[in-house]
Amino acid sequence: MAERPGIITMKGHPLTLVGQEARVGDPAPDFEVIANDLSPFKLSSLKDKVVIICSVPSLDTPTCDIETRWFNEEAAKLGPDVLVLTISMDLPFAQKRWCGAAGVERVTTYSDHRDAAFGQAYGVLIKELRLLARAVFVVDKAGALRYVQVVKELANEPNYDEVLTAVAQLK
Repeated sequence: MAERPGIITMKGHPLTLVGQEARVGDPAPDFEVIANDLSPFKLSSLKDKVVIICSVPSLDTPTCDIETRWFNEEAAKLGPDVLVLTISMDLPFAQKRWCGAAGVERVTTYSDHRDAAFGQAYGVLIKELRLLARAVFVVDKAGALRYVQVVKELANEPNYDEVLTAVAQLK
């Protein structure tokens, strides 16, 4: 498995990402993760939708909390043809609890804890922590990656305006 050192940092300390780098224009890699009800979910099950995939280290951290709540609010404005997924290594039970407590209903959370299939397929699995890097991917209705943002410092939020611009170009 490919390793890419120094792409991201945590408090300034370099970390290593495992997996192939996801690139704009490539087909979005398929993956299987676990839904909050413990059922399997595959990206390939979504058809004719623009999909925003947010990768976060843990919903129970301040930055991930802020980011997921922000996308939840924006999801209502994006229309029915745009879906927002948030994927972390958190267990499905913890994700369900967090969503209920935070009132998050428009973002669907999925767990990559079992196989790290998403993290490896998109090159955002952090070797040293077995968590996912903070990143945002936009997939068009045909299943191609149209936007990729890997946030350099793990504690920073993504550039939301760039994500919304990328989505607007696909609607």
